[in-house]
Amino acid sequence: MRPLVLSPLFAALTSLPGIGPKLDKLYARLLGREAPRVIDLLLHLPAGVIDRRARPKLNEVQPGQVVTVAVTVEEHRGPPPNRSRAPYRVLVSDDTGTLTLTFFHARKDFIEKLLPIGETRYVSGTAEFYDGMLQMVHPDRVVDEKGFADLPLVEPVYPLTEGLALGNVRRAMDGALARLPALPEWQDDAWLSRERFPAFTDALAQLHRPTAPGDIDPGSLAWTRLAYDELLAGQLALALVRAHMRRQSGRGTASEGLLRARVLKALPYALTHSQQKAVDEIVNDLALPQRMLRLLQGDVGSGKTVVALAAAASVIEAGRQAAMMAPTEILARQHLKTIAPLAEAAGIRVAILTGRERGGERKAILDRLTLGDIDLLIGTHALFQDDVAFHDLALAVVDEQHRFGVHQRLALTQKGEAVDVLVLTATPIPRTLVLTYFGDMDVSELREKPAGRQPIDTRTIPLSRIDEVEDAVARAIAAGQRAYWVCPLVEESEKIDLAAAQERHAELKKRFGAKADLVHGQMKGSEKDAAMARFSSGQSQLLVATTVIEDGVDVPEATIMLIEHAERFGLAQLHQLRGRIGRGTGASTCLLLYKAPLGETAKARLAILRETEDGFRIAEEDLKLRGEGDVLGTRQSGLPGFHVARVEAHGKYLGAARDDAALVLARDPSLETPRGEALRHLLYLFGKDEAIKLIRAG
Repeated sequence: MRPLVLSPLFAALTSLPGIGPKLDKLYARLLGREAPRVIDLLLHLPAGVIDRRARPKLNEVQPGQVVTVAVTVEEHRGPPPNRSRAPYRVLVSDDTGTLTLTFFHARKDFIEKLLPIGETRYVSGTAEFYDGMLQMVHPDRVVDEKGFADLPLVEPVYPLTEGLALGNVRRAMDGALARLPALPEWQDDAWLSRERFPAFTDALAQLHRPTAPGDIDPGSLAWTRLAYDELLAGQLALALVRAHMRRQSGRGTASEGLLRARVLKALPYALTHSQQKAVDEIVNDLALPQRMLRLLQGDVGSGKTVVALAAAASVIEAGRQAAMMAPTEILARQHLKTIAPLAEAAGIRVAILTGRERGGERKAILDRLTLGDIDLLIGTHALFQDDVAFHDLALAVVDEQHRFGVHQRLALTQKGEAVDVLVLTATPIPRTLVLTYFGDMDVSELREKPAGRQPIDTRTIPLSRIDEVEDAVARAIAAGQRAYWVCPLVEESEKIDLAAAQERHAELKKRFGAKADLVHGQMKGSEKDAAMARFSSGQSQLLVATTVIEDGVDVPEATIMLIEHAERFGLAQLHQLRGRIGRGTGASTCLLLYKAPLGETAKARLAILRETEDGFRIAEEDLKLRGEGDVLGTRQSGLPGFHVARVEAHGKYLGAARDDAALVLARDPSLETPRGEALRHLLYLFGKDEAIKLIRAG
């Protein structure tokens, strides 16, 4: 049960004065929540402030800045009789100059009352020069002497959505602050006094009612207090998930390793040092009576699939089953292609289940699975649908975890008794983010590339030289090479001047004929497979594609990667795409085509790619340039980023939050002490209450 004291904060936003169904819809869009609540609004923090402490004379006003000026009203100029849509203008002045106040769709009686001729008024808004005259369109505030005395001198400015005015949000925020109840303190007293943090409710009040511009800085004590609260809630929830998984007694699955040895013997190369270390760590975990929860992160092409197969071989040898879940069908089929010959050599029975297997074919797979005639099932999220039943599932391998929610991870583990979980990611994740999102897991890293991997020559070329690039591609194709040509969109969007894959393909086809093929996310699975098969076999040599190829596509003969509008991609994504080449024996080249002039961030991004192929370093740099949501691809996939915490400002507190969470649960695993009870409030406030159910679940 949610603590009763929190009820006012979990009330619908429509319970605040002045918010009806129409505004509620706008707030839903602004706050990213279908039925927004008071707490969602309170955690919507200011992006800036209007500082009215300085009141310049008109001749000191800097255009483009928000200013507050004391002026005398000189003259009203309504629109001409025949032009009702023309603006209504009011001339005002001080002893140094004049200013025109401009109002569109204005009511004459309202403006005359607001700005009586001959009176002094305080006017606040953004002033700009227009036709050589200083003017202010729709001032934020127009008040008299008494009104100015009541006006906050520093007023917050919030991120908005179309149709929602700043005034709406400020009034709603006043109503929300009035609802703040007295809450128990969930932070450790010694920590609070050491960091000089204000109380939770005081921190919110300081951010929404600042007295100086620095009050709303992410580095301020108030913001940092809320950020630490959010980090602690996240770490506590992860620790509870981990404790829950550990508490459900595992089933140790030990084997002699004969089947694993057969798999590794079938490999054309020896495992790298870090692959061997990861296999050893996983096999040890599998043999223990606690459940395994391990993250295996490795750079593009570092051989995660082989490690996962070796892990699967261990449980299969003990007579149990394994499952491998990938986020896309292309990736699931790619895993099958890598695994099938090794599995066959070792005598492991493998099948695939995606949305494409239907009817009788699907039923036959499910029947074999239930009987135990399939050792390893590879698939997409089709794996955790209700009718999929395993004979004895021991190990769930989840690829590209950040594309799946924790619920999906748990859904797959419920397909068996005490299922061990191995999560793979090909996006090396900076350490701070590993703690944030995977704090419930042990971590193995694959740092080296398998033997024989070629270095990739990466170059940046302006789009203005695309004809030369096309000629170079033609020479490469004539010499028998294969190339990817990646475009950011499937269809031409009028708003964004991007090279669309379909248009680019049509153009290249004129020159290269059937040698140029196309693959994109909106094609049917069978069409995609056919296009990939033609490229793999060399029937086509130039594959025009969207980013569907970034995950796991493996054609060792491809030696050229050309990325159009590279400046529009994130660093990690560019690195993933580049990793599709350099997989065979031939020298490989990656061409990053960009539209000049480049912004500073894009310039830095492309420079890092030219400098290094180390995915771990690239991930750290990407985090500095873009922030945590983009690095994990979470902007698209809905994995909860932070509302309040900013990795660049507050990342240094993650370790403390993790240690604090571990200490709390070591002393009070059911959160029943006074501090434990208070921490339950924190979990609800930051939407981590799912974790409380795990305490109850025992």
